[in-house]
Amino acid sequence: MARRQPLPFDPIMRAAELWNERIGPSHTMAAVTSVMRVQQILLSAVDGALRPHGLTFARYEALVLLTFSRTGRLPMRVMGERLQLHPTSVTNIVDRLQADGLVRRIPHPTDRRATLVEITDTGSSLQEAATKSVTAIDFGLNGLTPDEQMQLTALLARVRRAAGDFVEGEAPPRR
Repeated sequence: MARRQPLPFDPIMRAAELWNERIGPSHTMAAVTSVMRVQQILLSAVDGALRPHGLTFARYEALVLLTFSRTGRLPMRVMGERLQLHPTSVTNIVDRLQADGLVRRIPHPTDRRATLVEITDTGSSLQEAATKSVTAIDFGLNGLTPDEQMQLTALLARVRRAAGDFVEGEAPPRR
Protein backbone atom coordinates (compact mmCIF):
# COMPACT_ATOMS: atom_id res chain seq x y z
CA MET A 1 0.00 0.00 0.00
CA ALA A 2 1.35 3.42 -0.95
CA ARG A 3 2.14 5.63 1.99
CA ARG A 4 0.06 8.80 1.95
CA GLN A 5 1.14 12.29 2.94
CA PRO A 6 0.36 13.19 6.55
CA LEU A 7 -2.41 15.70 7.11
CA PRO A 8 -1.36 19.20 8.20
CA PHE A 9 -3.58 18.85 11.31
CA ASP A 10 -4.89 16.13 13.63
CA PRO A 11 -8.38 15.26 12.34
CA ILE A 12 -9.31 13.52 15.59
CA MET A 13 -8.53 16.62 17.63
CA ARG A 14 -10.47 18.76 15.13
CA ALA A 15 -13.42 16.40 15.44
CA ALA A 16 -13.11 16.65 19.24
CA GLU A 17 -13.29 20.45 19.04
CA LEU A 18 -16.42 20.27 16.89
CA TRP A 19 -17.90 17.58 19.16
CA ASN A 20 -17.33 19.85 22.15
CA GLU A 21 -19.06 22.74 20.41
CA ARG A 22 -22.03 20.81 19.04
CA ILE A 23 -22.59 17.77 21.23
CA GLY A 24 -20.74 18.02 24.54
CA PRO A 25 -17.62 16.67 26.22
CA SER A 26 -15.42 14.92 23.66
CA HIS A 27 -12.85 13.09 25.80
CA THR A 28 -14.35 9.63 25.31
CA MET A 29 -14.99 10.12 21.59
CA ALA A 30 -11.43 11.35 21.02
CA ALA A 31 -9.93 8.49 23.03
CA VAL A 32 -11.96 5.80 21.28
CA THR A 33 -11.38 7.27 17.84
CA SER A 34 -7.65 7.47 18.58
CA VAL A 35 -7.54 3.83 19.72
CA MET A 36 -9.40 2.76 16.57
CA ARG A 37 -7.03 4.72 14.31
CA VAL A 38 -3.95 3.37 16.09
CA GLN A 39 -5.38 -0.15 15.69
CA GLN A 40 -5.56 0.46 11.93
CA ILE A 41 -1.96 1.72 11.89
CA LEU A 42 -0.67 -1.25 13.92
CA LEU A 43 -2.61 -3.80 11.90
CA SER A 44 -1.25 -2.38 8.66
CA ALA A 45 2.33 -2.46 9.95
CA VAL A 46 2.07 -5.99 11.36
CA ASP A 47 0.28 -7.31 8.27
CA GLY A 48 3.04 -5.80 6.13
CA ALA A 49 5.74 -7.50 8.21
CA LEU A 50 3.94 -10.88 8.18
CA ARG A 51 2.85 -10.89 4.52
CA PRO A 52 6.27 -12.05 3.17
CA HIS A 53 5.99 -15.04 5.52
CA GLY A 54 2.53 -15.94 4.23
CA LEU A 55 0.99 -15.32 7.65
CA THR A 56 -1.90 -13.30 9.00
CA PHE A 57 -1.72 -11.96 12.54
CA ALA A 58 -4.20 -14.62 13.71
CA ARG A 59 -2.08 -17.43 12.25
CA TYR A 60 1.08 -15.86 13.67
CA GLU A 61 -0.51 -15.59 17.14
CA ALA A 62 -1.44 -19.28 17.01
CA LEU A 63 2.13 -20.28 16.15
CA VAL A 64 3.51 -18.10 18.95
CA LEU A 65 1.02 -19.60 21.41
CA LEU A 66 2.16 -23.10 20.49
CA THR A 67 5.83 -22.15 20.93
CA PHE A 68 4.99 -20.75 24.37
CA SER A 69 3.59 -24.10 25.48
CA ARG A 70 5.98 -26.48 27.23
CA THR A 71 5.47 -29.25 24.70
CA GLY A 72 4.76 -27.30 21.52
CA ARG A 73 1.19 -28.60 21.53
CA LEU A 74 -2.13 -27.56 23.01
CA PRO A 75 -5.73 -28.73 22.88
CA MET A 76 -7.75 -26.73 20.36
CA ARG A 77 -10.12 -25.69 23.17
CA VAL A 78 -7.23 -24.16 25.12
CA MET A 79 -5.98 -22.39 22.00
CA GLY A 80 -9.41 -20.81 21.59
CA GLU A 81 -9.47 -19.70 25.22
CA ARG A 82 -5.99 -18.21 25.13
CA LEU A 83 -6.45 -16.53 21.75
CA GLN A 84 -9.96 -15.46 22.83
CA LEU A 85 -11.49 -16.81 19.64
CA HIS A 86 -14.65 -18.73 18.78
CA PRO A 87 -14.01 -22.46 18.19
CA THR A 88 -14.89 -22.07 14.50
CA SER A 89 -12.20 -19.40 14.10
CA VAL A 90 -9.61 -21.64 15.79
CA THR A 91 -10.58 -24.50 13.48
CA ASN A 92 -10.15 -22.26 10.42
CA ILE A 93 -6.75 -21.02 11.61
CA VAL A 94 -5.54 -24.54 12.39
CA ASP A 95 -6.87 -25.83 9.04
CA ARG A 96 -4.79 -23.24 7.17
CA LEU A 97 -1.70 -23.77 9.28
CA GLN A 98 -1.99 -27.53 8.80
CA ALA A 99 -2.46 -27.17 5.03
CA ASP A 100 0.83 -25.25 4.98
CA GLY A 101 2.61 -27.90 7.07
CA LEU A 102 3.11 -25.55 10.02
CA VAL A 103 1.09 -27.56 12.55
CA ARG A 104 -0.39 -31.03 12.77
CA ARG A 105 -3.38 -32.40 14.63
CA ILE A 106 -2.73 -35.34 16.90
CA PRO A 107 -5.05 -37.34 19.14
CA HIS A 108 -5.10 -36.31 22.79
CA PRO A 109 -3.43 -39.11 24.79
CA THR A 110 -6.04 -39.19 27.57
CA ASP A 111 -9.18 -37.53 26.17
CA ARG A 112 -10.60 -39.15 23.04
CA ARG A 113 -12.90 -36.16 22.48
CA ALA A 114 -10.01 -33.68 22.29
CA THR A 115 -7.49 -32.98 19.57
CA LEU A 116 -4.07 -31.50 20.16
CA VAL A 117 -2.45 -29.07 17.77
CA GLU A 118 1.33 -29.43 17.55
CA ILE A 119 3.71 -27.01 15.88
CA THR A 120 6.03 -28.58 13.32
CA ASP A 121 9.71 -27.80 12.82
CA THR A 122 8.70 -25.81 9.73
CA GLY A 123 6.15 -23.90 11.82
CA SER A 124 8.75 -23.15 14.50
CA SER A 125 11.21 -21.87 11.92
CA LEU A 126 8.59 -19.69 10.28
CA GLN A 127 7.43 -18.35 13.63
CA GLU A 128 11.02 -17.36 14.49
CA ALA A 129 11.51 -15.59 11.15
CA ALA A 130 8.13 -13.83 11.41
CA THR A 131 8.94 -12.74 14.97
CA LYS A 132 12.15 -11.13 13.75
CA SER A 133 10.11 -9.23 11.16
CA VAL A 134 7.47 -7.89 13.57
CA THR A 135 9.97 -7.04 16.29
CA ALA A 136 12.17 -5.24 13.74
CA ILE A 137 9.31 -2.76 13.25
CA ASP A 138 8.30 -2.78 16.96
CA PHE A 139 4.93 -4.20 15.87
CA GLY A 140 4.31 -0.77 14.33
CA LEU A 141 4.13 0.90 17.76
CA ASN A 142 6.43 3.81 17.08
CA GLY A 143 6.70 7.05 18.99
CA LEU A 144 6.51 5.65 22.53
CA THR A 145 9.27 4.85 25.00
CA PRO A 146 9.33 1.40 26.60
CA ASP A 147 7.91 2.94 29.81
CA GLU A 148 5.10 4.57 27.84
CA GLN A 149 4.39 1.26 26.11
CA MET A 150 4.03 -0.38 29.53
CA GLN A 151 1.73 2.45 30.69
CA LEU A 152 -0.39 2.05 27.57
CA THR A 153 -0.63 -1.70 28.12
CA ALA A 154 -1.72 -1.14 31.74
CA LEU A 155 -4.35 1.44 30.75
CA LEU A 156 -5.78 -0.77 28.02
CA ALA A 157 -5.81 -3.74 30.42
CA ARG A 158 -8.09 -1.70 32.70
CA VAL A 159 -10.52 -1.22 29.82
CA ARG A 160 -10.31 -4.91 28.89
CA ARG A 161 -10.86 -5.99 32.51
CA ALA A 162 -13.87 -3.64 32.87
CA ALA A 163 -15.34 -5.19 29.71
CA GLY A 164 -15.00 -8.68 31.22
CA ASP A 165 -12.09 -9.76 29.03
CA PHE A 166 -10.33 -11.28 32.05
CA VAL A 167 -10.29 -11.16 35.84
CA GLU A 168 -7.31 -10.29 37.96
CA GLY A 169 -5.94 -13.40 39.58
CA GLU A 170 -3.30 -16.00 39.39
CA ALA A 171 -1.56 -16.97 36.19
CA PRO A 172 -3.10 -19.72 34.06
CA PRO A 173 -1.64 -23.21 34.41
CA ARG A 174 1.38 -23.95 32.24
CA ARG A 175 0.71 -26.43 29.48
